[in-house]
Amino acid sequence: MAARFNGLVVDQLAAGAVDALHRHGVGDDRIDVVRVPGAYEIPLVARRLGKSGKYAAVLCLGCVIRGDTDHYDYVAGAAANGIAGAAHEADVPVIFGVLTCDTLEQALQRAGAKAGNKGFEAAVAAIEMVNLLAKLL
Repeated sequence: MAARFNGLVVDQLAAGAVDALHRHGVGDDRIDVVRVPGAYEIPLVARRLGKSGKYAAVLCLGCVIRGDTDHYDYVAGAAANGIAGAAHEADVPVIFGVLTCDTLEQALQRAGAKAGNKGFEAAVAAIEMVNLLAKLL
């Protein structure tokens, strides 16, 4: 799933994630990109998707950029705690791919520039976890 807020960054994370899934043999018919308004809304939808039985994993992609108020702390904290809670409730991997950055430049660096694409990395982590869980069962 991908947040619409900070779409310039999140769209690049989502593209990186889809690229990673394709490179690992996951077809488009097995990929759903669900959009939510922002990072704060990710946990509820992650929990629903994870518990649906339809998905092998849920990728949570978003971006929270620090501003001049405490809003960043509340949104980033709620997203992190909520995604962790969804991961504990779902019986599938729920992957944290939410960037928490001080500046837009930092976010863009992590969404496909010098620091790589964290969406790609999140998708690889999802694949690794799905494979690990299959071996453990």
